[in-house]
Amino acid sequence: MVGRPSKYKPEYAELAFKLCLLSATDKDIANFFGVDVATINRWKQSQPEFCESLKRGKEEADAHIADRLYQRAMGYSHPEDKIFQYNGEPVIVPTIKHYPPDTTAAIFWLKNRQRDKWRDKQDVEVSGNLQFSIKKPDDLT
Repeated sequence: MVGRPSKYKPEYAELAFKLCLLSATDKDIANFFGVDVATINRWKQSQPEFCESLKRGKEEADAHIADRLYQRAMGYSHPEDKIFQYNGEPVIVPTIKHYPPDTTAAIFWLKNRQRDKWRDKQDVEVSGNLQFSIKKPDDLT
């Protein structure tokens, strides 16, 4: 017994790659193609090029974001042109724009990369026995 023909087209692999670069999830991709997420999962299994495009797009996008987060955490500089007006004429002055390290980005990076050392919640294990006894006051006996 043969099911319905697949809606998959070879050009979907490149479209899926580009969607992943724009941070699309599997659900977003399913909506884009007008199919269910289960169909996307079937395409991943039956279409190796489609599966590879999704992986490649997600990895590339994540790598770019990780690099930017790292740069933000460490601080960075970049060339920038300042435009002034002198005697009615524009003057372009090349400069270097500096961004100091961002502690929030650094904390975020460390909490995700070294969870055991940097997370807010610390797991503390306590061992041993606790013994107690109840005694009546002498005047109640």
